[in-house]
Amino acid sequence: MIQSVILSVMSMKCGGCESNVSTKLNKIEGVESVNASFKDNQVTIVFDNEKTTLAILKAAITEAGYSVNND
Repeated sequence: MIQSVILSVMSMKCGGCESNVSTKLNKIEGVESVNASFKDNQVTIVFDNEKTTLAILKAAITEAGYSVNND
């Protein structure tokens, strides 16, 4: 089932950071779209929860070198 989540990513500082987060998340099977904003300190992800999980998405952000709020 397709769902959307907004995660707080406090360590993005520029457009390059947005690109890094987006690239990392878009490589995950099941991710439909990513909209990262360093100005808003957040990333919006649309994904198929039958192909990936919220934990995998958060781990990918962390692996890319950014901190994610564990809401």
